[in-house]
Amino acid sequence: MQIRKCSESDIASTGAFYDRVVLWLDSHINYPKWIYGVYPSMETVKASTKAGTQFICLDDNDIIGAFILNVDPDGNYQKGSWQQALSDGEYMVLHTLAIDPEYHRQGIGSEIIRFCVDRTRLNGYKALRVDIVPDNLPARKLYEKEGFTYAGDVDLERGIEEIPLFSLFELDLCEKAVKNDGLHP
Repeated sequence: MQIRKCSESDIASTGAFYDRVVLWLDSHINYPKWIYGVYPSMETVKASTKAGTQFICLDDNDIIGAFILNVDPDGNYQKGSWQQALSDGEYMVLHTLAIDPEYHRQGIGSEIIRFCVDRTRLNGYKALRVDIVPDNLPARKLYEKEGFTYAGDVDLERGIEEIPLFSLFELDLCEKAVKNDGLHP
């Protein structure tokens, strides 16, 4: 398995990957409430690839996961009950994490989160944050399993009628660094 930035040549296959995932969700339970052709979409992939924030997870040459990792909370994150008060730009945000349904429950999501944590820490950010639809139980379980702390259900002022509130989660990397430095109990 390999995780890397999405390149211009990957845009079509990454957009198609998200389309497949959303269609699968529509025929099962659409926990994230994604809308086919709206979000995530080819336009989402193009913009995030251009910004250098779209990533893909590959098994051989097949995309089995995709996500966006950036510093844009895409909404009012100041409303969260965070472990530490950070300004925008002091933390990274994980968006649009999707796993190929054929690879569910195989640890791909955890691998992606570990990649994001490493990248966030290496780039000097103090936390990794994420928001999910409150009813997205699989995502909630994944983030909690990976050590994220719940930071409240809030209106991020995104103007999405169907999703008035988002559940916020944070992995405080400063706290982890202190706990793991061997100098503190």
